[in-house]
Amino acid sequence: MKTILRLLSAFFVIVFLSVFTSCDKSDSTYTVINPFSNGLNERNMIVVISDLHLGADLDYAECKDNLPSLEKLLKQIKAAPDVKELVIAGDLVDEWFVPATTDTYQGKDQADFVQRIATTNKEVFDAINSIIQEGKIRVTYVPGNHDLTIMAASIESILPGINQARDAVLGLGTYSPVDYPEIAIEHGHRYNFFCAPDPISNQDIAPGTILPPGYFFTRIAALYVIQNFPLPGDTLPVISQNISGGESQDLLFRYWKKWAMTVKMFPITNRFDEAIIHTNVNGFTGIYSVNDLVPYQLSPGGLINVSLYNGIQDNWEARQTLNNVPIHISSAEAIDSVISNTETDHQAILQYFMNSASDKRIVVFGHTHEPKIVTSENLDSKKCVYVNSGTWIDHNPDKTTMNFVVITPQSVEVSSKTLVKLYNFENEVVTIMAEESLHY
Repeated sequence: MKTILRLLSAFFVIVFLSVFTSCDKSDSTYTVINPFSNGLNERNMIVVISDLHLGADLDYAECKDNLPSLEKLLKQIKAAPDVKELVIAGDLVDEWFVPATTDTYQGKDQADFVQRIATTNKEVFDAINSIIQEGKIRVTYVPGNHDLTIMAASIESILPGINQARDAVLGLGTYSPVDYPEIAIEHGHRYNFFCAPDPISNQDIAPGTILPPGYFFTRIAALYVIQNFPLPGDTLPVISQNISGGESQDLLFRYWKKWAMTVKMFPITNRFDEAIIHTNVNGFTGIYSVNDLVPYQLSPGGLINVSLYNGIQDNWEARQTLNNVPIHISSAEAIDSVISNTETDHQAILQYFMNSASDKRIVVFGHTHEPKIVTSENLDSKKCVYVNSGTWIDHNPDKTTMNFVVITPQSVEVSSKTLVKLYNFENEVVTIMAEESLHY
């Protein structure tokens, strides 16, 4: 589903607010930005990265060319005397972006798959483990949707000693760094119809599964990429709204429209009735076709039905409750906004700053791969800051990649402010993209 958010987004590139500054161009000397120094020689800085999307096979993994730069940044973080914590806010490992025709686990299991990811990306994992083992900087992992079903034991096996911030619900987590309860860090997929855990649908087919439909879309999108962006091998039949079918049929029609749009945008050479999507993941054992996923209609204006995720349009309210979403949104809004990056941003503000039960003033999401800082006010008219931590995938259309966030908490002085800065590391040059401050 991330691919939808990246490839369909029409939003403009974030304008750099400032770049590295020249001291004297005549002698080619420049001021070098050190994002990990607070000038106080005190360990209090919190670094957030997300959406690394480390894969088991570099033939299709989304992060390949950026791996050396990621390793270099991690080593800089380790060497920084002022960094207190590194938070990896979801999509560390990628169980979703695997071509549909590929057996994800190669006949083995998740533990072996995760070990393959660690081996494939050895230098990056060595760098993270070096930070953990040194013990000066706390390293925390929060799950995302592309590592939705990755078990805690699998993460521990490749990053022994890492702190895992997980909800009781598998695939979700929200984290407030130690001593900083005003900060909330989560991946952001909890609020997305296609990406939030779905422990309700498909239980008769795959008992215990929580995989949402975005998993299957991403498998198709990955196939589209390795097939080198082909012409379509098939087309979906058009269905029409069942006017007399009530709200449930209206919602299923909306759901079909999203599938129809994305299948058209990411064509594959295969026919839609061809069983190509190999699973053996999270309770699923079958091999499925596109037609198994997309709603269908036997007669124009008649009953709309769907095979996989049958009834998904009716269980969103229950999914939100099970996924601990404080402020619920309607099924229609959730379905209509699945490809909107700004909806994720809106949810950060709604769920935290417009929530009377929340005391958070700084919220960090990943998920959309669109790095940004947005300021707003809470219900008490106090300034709040939302920041999206971007991504580390090689190609992030119309946006930057190699992003990270640094939060420097305020001191005890009354006039002191907490600083929130968004950076870019492309070409291994640190560039500040946006910054905000507030006092609480």
